[in-house]
Amino acid sequence: MDLSNILLMRTELSLISVILLVLMAEVFSSKHGKPVLMYLATTLFAMHTILGFMPAAQGELFGSMYRTTPLIVVMKNILNMGVLVVLLQAQGWLLKPENKNRTTEFYLILFSTLLGMYYMISAGDFLMLYLGLELATVPIAVLAAYDVTKIKSTEAGIKLLLLAALSSGIMLYGISIMYGTTGSLYFNEVMGQLQPNPLQVIATIFFISGLAFKISLVPFHLWTADVYEGSPTNVAGYLSVVSKGAAVFVLITLLFTVFNSMIPIWKPLLILMAISTMIVGNLFALRQQNLQRFLAFSSIAQAGFILLGMVSGTAYGMATVIYFILVYVFSNLAAFGVVSMVKNATGKQNIDDYNGFYQTNPRLSMVMLLALFSLAGIPPLAGFFGKFFLFAAAAEQGLYWVVLLAVLNTIISLYYYLLVVKAMFVNRSDNPMEPIKGDRLARVALLITVIGILVIGFYSPVFDWVQAVSFGI
Repeated sequence: MDLSNILLMRTELSLISVILLVLMAEVFSSKHGKPVLMYLATTLFAMHTILGFMPAAQGELFGSMYRTTPLIVVMKNILNMGVLVVLLQAQGWLLKPENKNRTTEFYLILFSTLLGMYYMISAGDFLMLYLGLELATVPIAVLAAYDVTKIKSTEAGIKLLLLAALSSGIMLYGISIMYGTTGSLYFNEVMGQLQPNPLQVIATIFFISGLAFKISLVPFHLWTADVYEGSPTNVAGYLSVVSKGAAVFVLITLLFTVFNSMIPIWKPLLILMAISTMIVGNLFALRQQNLQRFLAFSSIAQAGFILLGMVSGTAYGMATVIYFILVYVFSNLAAFGVVSMVKNATGKQNIDDYNGFYQTNPRLSMVMLLALFSLAGIPPLAGFFGKFFLFAAAAEQGLYWVVLLAVLNTIISLYYYLLVVKAMFVNRSDNPMEPIKGDRLARVALLITVIGILVIGFYSPVFDWVQAVSFGI
């Protein structure tokens, strides 16, 4: 193994370097240098994100345990963009007095979870996949419980950790059955030996169930609202976009490759989960007043739409899912960004608190409007094209009744997104929220998300590029 082979892990090595540099800076800095460390960590990660778009070789390492392809690089770049926006949005929250002595820990834990997601996506066997999954999951529970002075935050961390352990056990049971029936953990070897016999059917169902927890698919969604509500807003945004996106990338890659021979088994299962996830997510979102719980059920409903691209079982379906995740990163983080700025400045996070919001905060109101309309799928914003391509992938396989149900659920989602819009633009308040300026980096983050929502929607070659990469799998 020479240097050129090791550089196949360029993305992971780059992130490890960022972690080590931030750790060294923490060791040698004084208490008064904490704000500088925050800017250093964000700048280093921005450089790491840019490096991810440089041309990269493809190949395998460690006996095919690790692999990289152009498609895998695209997936990691999407996660990087989401994390960069989260870092920019989190600056104001981290500068609050209760966080001033533990800001560096936030970056180290966050980068550690992202490193685990890298290994999940690049895994060439189930052992590497599981190791990456655990490296990504355990630190996220710490992030959820980061507000140590709040009971709800502690509860969120405990619930996430316990249920993540349960989902990992379910997945491990499925992997153990696959190993017992095929004699291998390597994807390439397992792929040729999977057959629709009872044991391997059970293994497939258990494995999908383990990942379904990470994506918040019904009936594995019950943790989502409580964890999102209790977590710091920026951590909830990270969970809804980056963590969920990584799990989606892993699931769709394995379904279309390792489990391709099991399509008659997992396709009806995913259709059932897609329908139930859309319906449950939308109906429960209608009842929410707390915006973090509201966005939690919204993200559950969006996960149901994501499954429409998966059930197609084609490269086009894979392209639609990856494109939708890219759109979802900007749309959801724009909404979470506004909620975070408002919560940090006023402590308010209920929908009624936003009555008359446009009177005092017209720019933030417009950002939230674009974000919610994109999530709802209103043209010509990026969310419309994301859902349109997902529906097209399902319709291509003749699943017209599923598409019809998805369209009806889109109408329901539009209603509850409009409730927030109505509060901001129509409802009047005698004491509207004071003008919120927010810190400079948070405003930059919102600008990035708005550009993403608009450009990806109007600039259709983005999907063509994603589709070209997907067909290269």
